[in-house]
Formats: sequence, structure tokens, C-alpha cells
Amino acid sequence: MGLVSVLLISFCVLSISLVGTDNIVVGIPTTLDGPFKPVTIPLDTTFRGHAVDLPDTDPRVQRVVQGFEPEQISVSLSTTHDSVWISWITGDFQIGESIKPLNPKTVASVVRYGRLRFPLIHKATGYSLVYNQLYPFVGLQNYTSGIIHHVRLTDSVAVHVGGLKPNTLYHYQCGDPSIPAMSSTYYFKTMPASGPKSYPSRIAIVGDLGLTYNTTSTVDHMIGNNPDLILLVGDVCYANLYLTNGTGADCYSCSFSQTPIHETYQPRWDYWGRIALVYWMNNKLAKPRMELGMSKSLYMQPVTSKIPIMVVEGNHEIEKQVENQTFVAYSSRFAFPSKESGSSSAFYYSFNAGGIHFIMLGGYIAYNKSVSPAHQYKWLEKDLAKVDRKVTPWLVATWHPPWYSTYKAHYREAECMRTAMEDLLYQYGVDIIFNGHVHAYERSNRLYNYTLDPCGPVHITVGDGGNREKMAIAHADEPGNCPDPSTTPDEYMAGFCAFNFTSGPAAGKFCWDRQPDYSAYRESSFGHGIFEVKNETQALWTWHRNQDMYNSPGDQIYIVRQPERCPTEPKVDLRFGA
Repeated sequence: MGLVSVLLISFCVLSISLVGTDNIVVGIPTTLDGPFKPVTIPLDTTFRGHAVDLPDTDPRVQRVVQGFEPEQISVSLSTTHDSVWISWITGDFQIGESIKPLNPKTVASVVRYGRLRFPLIHKATGYSLVYNQLYPFVGLQNYTSGIIHHVRLTDSVAVHVGGLKPNTLYHYQCGDPSIPAMSSTYYFKTMPASGPKSYPSRIAIVGDLGLTYNTTSTVDHMIGNNPDLILLVGDVCYANLYLTNGTGADCYSCSFSQTPIHETYQPRWDYWGRIALVYWMNNKLAKPRMELGMSKSLYMQPVTSKIPIMVVEGNHEIEKQVENQTFVAYSSRFAFPSKESGSSSAFYYSFNAGGIHFIMLGGYIAYNKSVSPAHQYKWLEKDLAKVDRKVTPWLVATWHPPWYSTYKAHYREAECMRTAMEDLLYQYGVDIIFNGHVHAYERSNRLYNYTLDPCGPVHITVGDGGNREKMAIAHADEPGNCPDPSTTPDEYMAGFCAFNFTSGPAAGKFCWDRQPDYSAYRESSFGHGIFEVKNETQALWTWHRNQDMYNSPGDQIYIVRQPERCPTEPKVDLRFGA
């Protein structure tokens, strides 16, 4: 830890003189001070890195609503501030050899909302669905969900008030008023309007959460930092570490190698929706119980019902079932601004949060160039071409498997995706890339194609949310840890792109023999990150360890944009076939 302190102090004066603004806090380095010499923080052996899942019997994962009252309520964003999605579930799931799906048409999808808690003068309706997880093998239990509702609050349903106002608190209830089965009154705050001087205060970035006792610690710390938005970069509840009878294991393939199909235990999704993102009423951020519209019998308020959460798929969401169907739970349970952002898929989409344009990409769906206009790569080209950096100066991308990670786990696993898409993201000047998958923390120097580059993005891996698969500890550059190249194909996209390096310090080798120059900081611990954009060119990134005190940073840096030095691809008018 002493080395980090020395680095912070030594960069202090240089940071202030180069940036020349009061927004830079003395003692915190900036990317202008880099590239930094690689730092590895030794493993804290006192920290419990073997996370233990919350059991089915934990009272916090039990269903507490009655009949068709809403539960698992969440808010997610549309492409702009004037529209949001409200999602919830009514009715209980069924699991067994013989199941009878609920009829989604029997329960309406209604949201009443307004800027005042009472009366809620506006009304929006949406759609509902039920999904199944089915297995064509004797002895395996099938699953059918409760009724999942998605309602979009848009200007079309509130035309008389001009749509949702930016940076504004709205109260709402959801459910079916005809039964009646309406929720308590919750609230959310819209994003700031898009513009170069308009940003959310704090955005939490977290990955690979799961549903363990370490997960609850991660979420507790995250909510203590009071985020306006949560980005979950894949691997949600780890239902696929369980057999359909509820038996779980840290390594599914190791423990259940004889299963006829990779089973999943879908009730873990419901448990996660009920408890994974919650905070207790004695939390310092908690509102008075009556303000939250809570009955006296409840002692916690779901975080996702007030803080928008945006999710991208991870490998644990694949969940293969009959007829080779995949990602059914992921695609059904969350609302995505796919259509609004011109995407035809829940696996990739984009949205604005103030002056930030977020691009959410899929690492487990085809990403190479294609003539199909519905293809992810083609969509990405069009989405990037539409970005106006005068309106949204910051361009942030995220997907699950990292391109640049120096841990042995998943080392260079996403090389095919990198070779397909890195040039495009570099040309358009993506500022920061967030990933998960590797269960540890790592921050890169600015780089492009394994080379230090002052105009390349900063890559940050935050797959350290606390899931039961343990932390990643071994580094690929340590003696005896370099994987055999034959073990690193992209098994989902059927590609093999990771070869020995042809130039640089690792030429002729598959791994470096020391921490690579592009790796600025790495540490094995559970935690989360907070992203705070200060203005058009400066953003503060802070990573927090679970074992530290609240608000105590484990790694912190100002990420500084240099648009004059690093010009980006000009905006293209797609109306003329460009």
C-alpha cells in the first residue's frame, strides 16, 4: 500500500499544473500523469474470498406479498431522460415436473405516477409475459415464472406535461388497480438532460454480483455511496451453478459432470430480485418509512425500485434449455431501451445519462462484421456515428468479458471480440470501458492494441461483486500461470484469435513474464466502483473494497479527456446511406 501512496503524492503537483482547474483534488493522480508503472497489491489473506450463497431458507429471500401484489420492482432507463421503464412481477413461480404457466392476460400492467406523492395523476400501461425454463430429461424439474410486467413512461402518455422532466423526482405505484393489487408508493429520479454540462452525480459500476453474504456487503457499501444510477456489467444471480433440485456448487462442471444438460435453478432469480439489491432501514440514506410508502411490517426498501439499474448479459445468463434456447430469463426479467436505441436485441443497446453516452455490448452474441443491418457490429457503427460529442462529450462502453486482463482466469478469452471491434471504438474515441467476468479488480493505462496510447480508452475490470465462484488471485504473468493458448478459444462464438505476441516486450510469448506495462493497478478483493463526471473533460473514478470503511477509496484516479489531442471520427449523417 506504501507504493500506491508514493505514486499518489508524486503525481499531485503535476496533476494540478496540467489540468489547471479546481475540480482536481490535490493528491489524486490523473491519466495525464500516466502511463503509470504497474502496481499489484498483495492479497489480503484476512479477507474472506470464498463467498457463501444465501440459502433458500433465508427469510430475506422469501416472498412477502400476497396474491397478485407486485414484487421485485425495478426502474431502468430509456435512451433519454424523458422516459423510464418500470418492471415488476405478480404471482409466484412454479417448479416441478408438472407446471402450468400463469396467463399474463389475467393481470393488467399499470403504473400511476406523478411529481407529487398524492395524487398520482398520470397513468401508463405496458405489456406482460411469462417465461419457462424447460428440460427434456426425466428427473429434471421445469420452471415457469410469475407474470413479468414492463411499462414505459414516455412523453406519449404524458403529452400534456411534455414528458418526464430532467433531474426530477417522480412518485409511482404499479400493479393492477382492478383486482385491486397495487404496490406501495415508490419514487425515482430522472437523469439530467443531455448536455455538456449536465451529469448524474454518481454512477455505481458493479459486476458478477451473485447472491452471497459478500454480495450483501458489496451492495451495502455501494448504496452508502448514494449512486444515481447502477450499471451491472453481467453475471447477475448465478442460477446456473445449481441443479434444478436446488443443489449448488462453486464449479458446476466439476461437481455435475454427468448431467445431460447444464441445468439451472431459476428460483435464484426470484431470490435475487427480492433481496440482492436492498438496504436496511437503519442505513444512513434511508428515508422515513412513511415517505417510502412502506407498511410497518417491512424493514427494507428495494434499491432497484428507486435507483435505475442497467444490465448487460454475462456468461452465467446463457442458461441453455430445450430447443437450444438461451438467455431467456435475462431477456424476460429486465427492460432494455433496445428499440429506442435502434437495436433489435436485448444484448446490445445504448442510452444517455446527461452528457454521457453509454454503449452496452454483447460478448456472447455475434460481434464481427456482417452485411445484416440488424447485426451488432452494424448497429454499433450506426450508434457511434450518431453520437454528437458536443452534446454527450463522454463516450463509455461496457460488456462482460474484458479484452485486457492480466489474471489467469479468462486470460485473453475475448480476443476475437477485441480484434473485431477495437478499431471502431478507438476511431470514435471511447473514453472508458467497463467489464466484469474476472473476479478481481484491475485498471489499465490508456492503450490500444496492447500498446500504450494517450488516445486509447482506460479499461476497468470490476468483476468483484462477491459471487460464490471465489476471487481471481493468480496472474498470467507469474511463473507457471501462463495458460496454454489452446485453452483460450471463444467457445460461444466458435472462434480462436489469441496467439503469441509478435512484437513488444512479450514478443514470441503468449504471456508477459511480468505485470504488463498496460496494467496500471490490480488487486484481488470484492468491491464496487463509483464513476463521477465533473465536466466535459474530467471524471473521477473510485474503486471501493468491501473490507474498507465506507467512502474509503482503494484506487482512485481522474480520467481526463483530451479532445484537441485525440480527435474522433466526425459525425455522419446516416440519412444519406453513409
